[in-house]
Amino acid sequence: MSHVRLAAVAEADGRGGWQPNVDARMARLESAVADVLEPHRERLAGAERVTIAPDAHYPFHPSTGVVTDPAVVGAVAAWLDRELGTGLAVVGRSDDRIAFDRTASYLGYDRLTDRFDAALVDLADVPTRNEYRAAGGRSVALSVPEPLLESTVIVVPSLRPTDGGTAAGAVRTLGRLVTSEADSARAAVAATRSIDPELAVLDGTVAYGDDPVAANVLLSGSAPAVDAAATSLFGREVDADTALSPLLSDAERPVAVENPDEVDLSAIREQLAGGRLPPTDDTHPAVSSVYRLYAAASGDAVPPQLEGQ
Repeated sequence: MSHVRLAAVAEADGRGGWQPNVDARMARLESAVADVLEPHRERLAGAERVTIAPDAHYPFHPSTGVVTDPAVVGAVAAWLDRELGTGLAVVGRSDDRIAFDRTASYLGYDRLTDRFDAALVDLADVPTRNEYRAAGGRSVALSVPEPLLESTVIVVPSLRPTDGGTAAGAVRTLGRLVTSEADSARAAVAATRSIDPELAVLDGTVAYGDDPVAANVLLSGSAPAVDAAATSLFGREVDADTALSPLLSDAERPVAVENPDEVDLSAIREQLAGGRLPPTDDTHPAVSSVYRLYAAASGDAVPPQLEGQ
């Protein structure tokens, strides 16, 4: 049986679960992050460097729940720096849509890494190693960035669905950081087996169903176990997910969620069931205007999908 640790995040008074200031969000997350990392202290203590891999596939605003909130990554980095004194890196990967340094700048990862003297690494620009791992009954060839093979990896996905409705999760976050000619599900399985992350910490502070939901939870455990818990919250079957089912052996099933805070998971499941990603058509002019007003007041950058509108 696999175990997943759950911690509740205290609600932000009068702000509907969201605070624009990243320092305020990090302070709010401190206790919950300690709750989900402390059980793994012994495993993490021997690491010379920890590489944190968030779901930073595009600079959607963190309040949408469609990307990992940088405050979660910052709170994880703060715990590792304070408790273990380990070297840190935060990684992402440029793709044909947008460069990672631009995404990192919009989301604020560059400022967070400066604070913790952590490296901010674009995995598209580092040496890679050819790996071969079983997935879908065949051996999959993939090119894996060396930092993911030479350091202790903590993957920090957001609680959001894919286009197909399955949980995006830790496994698919890792799959986007490698290159392979295999389909995305088999590439994600092979990437997870190759990288073998030490831990996954799921950012469920704001989740995305059909709309953002203030779920106010964090989950930690192995990458497949955390993804299985996320899949359950979306009302989906693990065995129907070809990127997840092969990674959960019979000995790891079922996945038990340790819930000491007695969070009402059924209520979260009801809010997220049937969730879909935001529409990919043009942004409504009203949304653009409101966000620009928010950005002017808060100091946030205007994301590229709204530039020129």
